[in-house]
Amino acid sequence: MDILSDYFLKIGSQFIDPKKRVFIAYIVISIFIALGWFILSKKFTLKVAVKKIFNWKIFFSKSAKSDYKVFFINQLIMMIVSPILITHLTIATALYFYFHSIDWLSVGMFSNTLPIIVVISFTTFQFTIDDFSKYFIHRFMHRWPILWSLHKVHHSATVLTPMTVFRTHPLEGIIFSLRSSVTQAISISIFIFLFGNTVSLFTILGVNIFVFIFNVLGSNLRHSHIGIQYWKWVEYIFISPAQHQLHHSVAKEHHDKNFGAALAIWDWLFGSLHHSVDFETLKLGIEKNQKDESHDLTTLYLNPFFEIKNYFIKNLNLLRKKFYFNLFRRSYSNEKKYY
Repeated sequence: MDILSDYFLKIGSQFIDPKKRVFIAYIVISIFIALGWFILSKKFTLKVAVKKIFNWKIFFSKSAKSDYKVFFINQLIMMIVSPILITHLTIATALYFYFHSIDWLSVGMFSNTLPIIVVISFTTFQFTIDDFSKYFIHRFMHRWPILWSLHKVHHSATVLTPMTVFRTHPLEGIIFSLRSSVTQAISISIFIFLFGNTVSLFTILGVNIFVFIFNVLGSNLRHSHIGIQYWKWVEYIFISPAQHQLHHSVAKEHHDKNFGAALAIWDWLFGSLHHSVDFETLKLGIEKNQKDESHDLTTLYLNPFFEIKNYFIKNLNLLRKKFYFNLFRRSYSNEKKYY
């Protein structure tokens, strides 16, 4: 009974906890932003705008229904797995003691720094390193076939809703959970070691102020059918909803573009930036003629394992062929010496 109640509490927390992307207040704000976009930019009437936002063909599509199912299943899986994952405090403690072994560092060497400077620096550093790590891991998931097999589950969505953010394979969820632990640990250990007990986050409702602003400005619209575009110069700095929607496009020219979470700076610096286009021109998913089976739970959860197995078999066969080829070449070379 306790497990069941914990499960429902975990599900409910996603919508009532300001630290979560789909916190109900963020959803409501996103709806008003979408209304403003359609009325002021697209010149829709209020009635048309509301109908466009609450498009039931999207929210009750096979793709969206899969999002909802995966959400409920993954919450249960992560509830079971989370207790055995390494925590950020464990990593932070290990790093903290490691810093003692570095000769040119000393505990509290900047402890006289004004507290307000420490708070601003810590808040900014934690947000920046967290956002960069998301970009780095996300890009790597598109590059390495094994990780792409997992990440493809997310990209198999053919329509986008705020719940699509939860459409991930559990193994990807574990990877990103560990990523979060590592980045938090790095931030905490460095700042506490250097600045002492004055370290603290500048928060709103318990959320890093930069994350809070990102969520309030419509983070849920990234996974939606509302293609809000920013001015071109802004899209060099911040990822617009339309830029992330383009990331989900099947078009070849959009592949491996816009990996950023909140900041577009990383895409700009590392050559993966693509400015937004009109949402209506995009076809979403992993391939043009994507089959409906791609939304089945067995496909979403089991196919990545089959693809990973096939990847290893293929590469082992290539290594075996290469080994025998080199063995034959050496043998042939040795035989020629006797003639």
